[in-house]
Amino acid sequence: MAKVASKNAKIKDAKASAEAKNWTKVIRPVRSPKTGAYTFKEAIVHKDKVKDYLAQ
Repeated sequence: MAKVASKNAKIKDAKASAEAKNWTKVIRPVRSPKTGAYTFKEAIVHKDKVKDYLAQ
């Protein structure tokens, strides 16, 4: 019975990892209006919306 439970866990993990590949970490530099120095904003964005996020 333990083999069946571990097999189901592997199937769920495979589905989750396949879905996770659709997301991307985007790091965008943002200039501070006071000092002029750059800070970096990080976000996890769906791969289809990366260009929209960077255009903001």
